[in-house]
Amino acid sequence: MSTFDRNQQAAYSLAGTRAEAGIDEGLRAYMLGVYNYMTYGLALTGLFALGTFMMATTQDPSAAAAQFGNGMMLTSLGAALYGSPLKWVVMLAPLGMVLWLSFRIQSMSASTAQVMFLVYAAVMGVSLSSIFLVYTGGSIARVFFITAAAFGALSLFGYTTKKDLSGWASFLFMGLIGIVIASIVNIFIGSSALQFAVSVIGVLVFAGLTAYDTQQIKEMYYEGDGHEVATKKSIMGALRLYLDFINLFLMLLQLFGNRE
Repeated sequence: MSTFDRNQQAAYSLAGTRAEAGIDEGLRAYMLGVYNYMTYGLALTGLFALGTFMMATTQDPSAAAAQFGNGMMLTSLGAALYGSPLKWVVMLAPLGMVLWLSFRIQSMSASTAQVMFLVYAAVMGVSLSSIFLVYTGGSIARVFFITAAAFGALSLFGYTTKKDLSGWASFLFMGLIGIVIASIVNIFIGSSALQFAVSVIGVLVFAGLTAYDTQQIKEMYYEGDGHEVATKKSIMGALRLYLDFINLFLMLLQLFGNRE
């Protein structure tokens, strides 16, 4: 009888180990999908940012339609994007799209959500193309790699830590709202001191959000959804991490970027 109990206990233990291994394999695949979507989005953003900048500027004075403040010559496309009211549309379009995508993704198919995420990343690239007018290419590349290293470490912390980071939510949300309000105010007053403060606080907030969002995305996996819902969750997770990366990059660029 005792032998039977030991055999039964061993069988249960083996079944539990296999189930746990299955969850680990599924979680790894799920998180890999999230990071892959994020990487595709960042690559597309970079390509569209650089491509838009190259089409918006020229070295040929005869082809220039306008001159930027630092002496850079703009094509007609550049003059429209950076020197006309269209610049406000380009600047605000990503915000409108991310809000629309966040509220509508549940009613979309997974394939539509994938396409819309990539479209959003492309629009963000057009919006971010103006950084090449302000900062040197070398400093942009340097800050990008700094951001990638910091993001990787923070996301790894969020994935592996046993500490519950949900207590950070209210602090991070308040910090995010403060950054948005201060940034809007600074558009009109142009204070370098306020911009510096926003950048420093922004680095701290988006560093925290990177770890927090990673843990939240990991926790969403355990809800055991079907393939369609899980795919859409992967895309939303990728969108959250993508925004954390982009904003962390911009805050670090404002602190450490070399201006033209």
